[in-house]
Amino acid sequence: MDKYETIPKLIRHNHEKWSQRTAMCMKKFGIWQRYSWQDCYENVKYFSLGLMSLGLKAGDVVCIIGDNEPEWFWGEFAVQAAKGITTGIFVDSIPSEVKYIAAHSDAKFAIVNDQEQTDKFLEIKDELPQLKKVIYWDPKGLRNYDDPILISFAEVTALGREFEKKHPGLFEQNVEQGKGDDTAFIYYTSGTTGLPKGAMITQRALINTARCFIDRYPLNEKDDLISNFPAAWVGDSFFATIPHLLTGARLNFPEEPETIAEDTREVGPNFVIYGPRQWEGLVSEIQIKMIDAHPLKRFIYNLFLPVGHKIADLSFQGKKPSLLWRALHAIAHVLLFRPLKDRLGLSKVRFAVTGSSVLSLDTFRLIHAIGVELRQNYGSTEAGFISSHGKGEIQFESVGRPALGTEVRIADSGELLVRSDCMFNGYHKDPEKTAATLIDGWCHTGDAVHINQDGHLIFLDRLEHMTELSEGVKYAPQYIEGRLRFSPYIKDAMVIGGKGKEFVSAIINIDFGMVGKWAERNHIPYTTYVDLSQKQEVADLVQKDLLRVNGYLPEPARVKKFVLLHKEFDPDEAELTRTRKLRRDFMEKRYQDLIDAIYHHGKKITVSAPVTYRDGRKGTVSTAIKVRSI
Repeated sequence: MDKYETIPKLIRHNHEKWSQRTAMCMKKFGIWQRYSWQDCYENVKYFSLGLMSLGLKAGDVVCIIGDNEPEWFWGEFAVQAAKGITTGIFVDSIPSEVKYIAAHSDAKFAIVNDQEQTDKFLEIKDELPQLKKVIYWDPKGLRNYDDPILISFAEVTALGREFEKKHPGLFEQNVEQGKGDDTAFIYYTSGTTGLPKGAMITQRALINTARCFIDRYPLNEKDDLISNFPAAWVGDSFFATIPHLLTGARLNFPEEPETIAEDTREVGPNFVIYGPRQWEGLVSEIQIKMIDAHPLKRFIYNLFLPVGHKIADLSFQGKKPSLLWRALHAIAHVLLFRPLKDRLGLSKVRFAVTGSSVLSLDTFRLIHAIGVELRQNYGSTEAGFISSHGKGEIQFESVGRPALGTEVRIADSGELLVRSDCMFNGYHKDPEKTAATLIDGWCHTGDAVHINQDGHLIFLDRLEHMTELSEGVKYAPQYIEGRLRFSPYIKDAMVIGGKGKEFVSAIINIDFGMVGKWAERNHIPYTTYVDLSQKQEVADLVQKDLLRVNGYLPEPARVKKFVLLHKEFDPDEAELTRTRKLRRDFMEKRYQDLIDAIYHHGKKITVSAPVTYRDGRKGTVSTAIKVRSI
């Protein structure tokens, strides 16, 4: 496969090798639709030619926004086959965010999913003079739209078929002329510290990253994958789309984001990769189901889960369980773990992976306890695939050994430096930031990491987020936040400290659905999220989890005070990135008055915060928030 240095060449190769074999499956109206490699190749070919007939030239940028569906990827590959560059926009981005990426990338075309995404571009089209066409693939609700900038995916494909008659062999010629050094994609990073930056990644870097990943996770053409990461995020290319192209594994698309769990159970994938929030969501689902389960089921769960923990712990230590423990585990597998894995869609999984950010150790351990060998991945948009656990060498606290062909160094500051063939080429329109990140062939990741005696990388936090209390004690906020999210009653948390502060504190979001159920069972009346979040009984419930987490921490790094926020953290208000990471600096400024109250012995503070509703309306939420001590 080394001679296939571009994504379009891989698609052509797979078409020649597996023409009638199923490449992709998409669930529509409850029925799985199958697309062969020939179907995919022809859609890519004629859509690519159609774009060229509309004026797409080599080096032009095309932005794509929509749910994970075959057309998203056919559009991406078609642009690259025409020597263009793609950039993705997260599906829940608001018009101002869409405008920023489309304008910053100088996008000439936009490929969109449906009416909702079309409306975003129609709202901002006058501010994007370089935009030529908006191409939609789901026509529902668009029949009466007559704006000349709009054209359907099917119409562009038809234009491509006509264009081929006058330009025979042009598509094949373009594919053959593609080079590994061509820029394939501009990935806009999550922007935890400011505006998103456009990381330019070549065809070769994307393919090399996926090859390193497959070296650690050997997939084949008989395997099933689930496309559940946002297609606009680089992790989808690294760990799903391009491994699918390299190995021929089938790529399955859920019908709707809301049906991922059900559709995953139907597919029974051999490989799953979820972000920490998704794994934590699965664990919360298990805990919630058990709270409401029949007493017999709850008894079986509480009886046999410790058996799973024991077997997992022995495995981590490289020890074999005794005959007694093996017998108990066999019973636990039949009565608990097998039905539980089937319920979660994990019954056929050979490889289970987490990535993107730190996963709660409690979540990691529970997934192993039910019999799924979850491995930690570590990578970044700029540095590619950096490290991963290998089979049988799981260490809870680590993110694994460096990937094949990846060199790592730790700077005096504790920052991880990486050098490999998987790195990005630089930031679009930002030479200064590029020069500060790529120095003498090394990528400066900005992550605080150390290496243990087994050669595993231990991820601590972003270097800028590693904080030091006034006593000189250092701690990693992400570690504490991950442990807190293990609680079924805590949806999110931001840990605060450092910069001369004497102790650690936390701003916490309750899980409204779960805490609401708990309140009903305990006959605690409430009206709204705001009302429920400020109940003393709820504070006492959350404090139990804070005490549990404090038990893992050295005394100076324990959480001493906390507040229950009156609203959830929201990406639409720039509090979270589109991949649900905290924008910590922004949050600390936004809630500065609340933080001041925590550290200056305030008892209560009235907070007013602007809220953007889903229909675009803006409002203000005000309430008195109590500062609580542990």
